[in-house]
Amino acid sequence: MFRYVLGRVGQAVLVLWAAYTVTFVILYLLPSDPVALQLSANNIEVDSLTQAQREQAAARLGLDRPVWEQYLSLLLAALRGDFGTSFAKGLPVSELLAQRLPGTVTLSIIAIGLSLVFGTALAVFATWLPKGPAATFLRRVPAAGVSVPNFWIGLLLIQVFAFTLGWLPATGDTGPQSLVLPAVTMAIPTSAVLAQVLVRSFDDTLSEPYIATARAKGLSRWAVQLRHAFRNAALPTLTILGLLVGATVTGSIVVETVFSRNGVGRLAQESVLAQDIPVVQAIVVIAAAAFVVVNLVVDLLYPLLDPRIAHTPKVSRA
Repeated sequence: MFRYVLGRVGQAVLVLWAAYTVTFVILYLLPSDPVALQLSANNIEVDSLTQAQREQAAARLGLDRPVWEQYLSLLLAALRGDFGTSFAKGLPVSELLAQRLPGTVTLSIIAIGLSLVFGTALAVFATWLPKGPAATFLRRVPAAGVSVPNFWIGLLLIQVFAFTLGWLPATGDTGPQSLVLPAVTMAIPTSAVLAQVLVRSFDDTLSEPYIATARAKGLSRWAVQLRHAFRNAALPTLTILGLLVGATVTGSIVVETVFSRNGVGRLAQESVLAQDIPVVQAIVVIAAAAFVVVNLVVDLLYPLLDPRIAHTPKVSRA
């Protein structure tokens, strides 16, 4: 077990390093001028500077060194939690993230919670109902949820609940009420994915012999569904929790833009447009870290939830 945990942790570290490295390479290849961006953020007219002054500014920012030196310097600083200074805003990246991260984390946690509730409830009812129009309709709802884009869902919810009914604010991030529409917007696509996986897993589990035995004992449909089938059917959904977290992070970019929320998602959108390399790198690393941590926790929970799964090294035969 120790070797398994050590191997999974090593893979997590490798994924984080790969995410940071790929992001650095892609951003370095962009046709941008980091020196000009940094100077503009400090209200300095770039066109009025001489070539010597631009070279001095590049040396001060460490952008005159070879690419590999810049990469190693930034990587070592990132390991200490220092992602540098924003080119566009002229502020430390850690300060920008500290301002924006709490709102996005709160929104993401609520959205993931709603996804679990919506997706699980939909799958349970879709497989509990006897075959008929109602069950067929519930089984097809997840496909519609997956195919509808986030921004369209958000605009529809704003039109109905903000403009027509006036129940909730359309934009902003002031108070708990402003979290409702963005959280539901982010939860609908991810809950649809969860429901699709869970419905398929329920179908496979309900055809097992021990389910037939439970039914033969006279247990009700709810008892069979929740007490006997749910635990085993829910195991495959653990493997997509990482995907749900990744979808929530990427969905926050669209949702926070639509609802005018000052979170990490909107910061990512602004930084990409401004080619703000340090901020984009930091956001990618944070998103990759969330994805890796969730998948690592799932891998470690699997043997506890299902004792049949053993993570033991193979013994070679002599």
